[in-house]
Amino acid sequence: MWTNNRCLLALITVATIRVSLDTVSLRADDGVPPHDMESKCTAGMLTATRYMRTNVSVKGGYVYKVTLDLKQRWGEGVATPTEIWVQPPGTPAVGMAFLKAYNATGQTAFLDAATESADALLFGQLESGCWTDRIDFDPKGKNAGPYRHGNGNRKGRNYSTLDDDKSQSALRLLMAVDKAHQFKNERIHEAVLFGLDSLLKAQFANGGFPQGWQKPVESFPVVKASFPEYDWRTEGRFKNYWDFETLNDGLAGTVVKTLQLAYETYGDQRYREAMVKFGNFLILAQLPEPQPAWAQQYNHQLQPIWARRFEPPSVVGFESIDVIETLLVLAEFTGDQKYLAPTPSAIAWLKRSLLPDGQLARFYELRTNRPLFFTKDAYELTYDDSNLPTHYGFKSRANIAKLEAKVADRLAGKTSKGKSPTASGLRADAEKVLAELDGSGRWVTNAKGQPVTNIDGSDSGELFIESAVFIKNLSALAAYIEAAKKP
Repeated sequence: MWTNNRCLLALITVATIRVSLDTVSLRADDGVPPHDMESKCTAGMLTATRYMRTNVSVKGGYVYKVTLDLKQRWGEGVATPTEIWVQPPGTPAVGMAFLKAYNATGQTAFLDAATESADALLFGQLESGCWTDRIDFDPKGKNAGPYRHGNGNRKGRNYSTLDDDKSQSALRLLMAVDKAHQFKNERIHEAVLFGLDSLLKAQFANGGFPQGWQKPVESFPVVKASFPEYDWRTEGRFKNYWDFETLNDGLAGTVVKTLQLAYETYGDQRYREAMVKFGNFLILAQLPEPQPAWAQQYNHQLQPIWARRFEPPSVVGFESIDVIETLLVLAEFTGDQKYLAPTPSAIAWLKRSLLPDGQLARFYELRTNRPLFFTKDAYELTYDDSNLPTHYGFKSRANIAKLEAKVADRLAGKTSKGKSPTASGLRADAEKVLAELDGSGRWVTNAKGQPVTNIDGSDSGELFIESAVFIKNLSALAAYIEAAKKP
């Protein structure tokens, strides 16, 4: 009898999910039984996904945000009606949220949405193998590139890039969708292997990666990082700095995350070897005392160099933390403690480099360790932080104590596995997310990114649908369902 009742309950739950969304209450009321709450979460995700696919998507791709009337679109800049964004929180990030919903519920609508996003990325895969910041479905668009399937602009820029997790996030979505289709979607399977091969060919002999490439990189001698002997303020500038070894904007962590997923998905030893090789590069790229941390941008002799005009040769706070976090991942993944060797001296440098307000500067002057900044209007190099440009993170907060504790744990042989969240712990967030979803399936925000639940004739040009909000909310609902399934 118990078994029959359990089967009946399962059938009722499935039937509840399949009820027309017009008749399903998307707001979570107090006292809703757990299985009904799961149904409400699934229904909410389905209606939100349907709205995004039907109204916000461009051929399966997404930008950062659109106005509520769908007339204006933005990525990192203004987007044309035919453009989508690759850089998170654009298309790959939205696609991964769809996959989280699919993995939690098994509903094929979410897999279909993720597959559409993967196909959008396939359209804009460059001949060089990976992606740039955006894809333009109009071959006459000024940002269209030489897409490998002949759909783009043959005269466009053929630079695949690792800046800001662009190509990495695209590869991770394609790998995840490939796996979800059990590697039977030939289009996606071929494209992701082509992209991964391109990534491997972009790795230098020393293990580092450039910011971008249009062909396999050349080989250069492998050396240890050092300070330049020339006047770094005026010499050693390279117009094509993107062709050299870089760690800018979290490249270390995103590249290792991508290679690790590739190895775990396909079992190809080349991806593991590339991870190990990159880990060896991070050890090489650590600068000597008195600044045993990392630079944002290097030349092939592993000396810090200029990148953009507001990115001077320097030792950096933000990227050094990313490198330490990455070394922790590599040590755990490989079981090799050598990746922890650079971390104690680097953390000591971080601690003695804190600003009076407890933050880290992005840039520290070579050898002197004085924090470097730029003036807002003239972009003059200065030691004064009172007039900074607002478009760039010249300072960042850092929980160095937590980072130091993680290193100590790893040195002691402890793993990083934490406790899994519980349904009861996630329920409040899920209820809030459902309460903010309107009847059309939209999570609406104002110009400050705050949720707007009562649209009372407000100017739709001042209200937005944001991909980052959609990703966060869909992920929260999926996480609740996953937790609710566990005993």
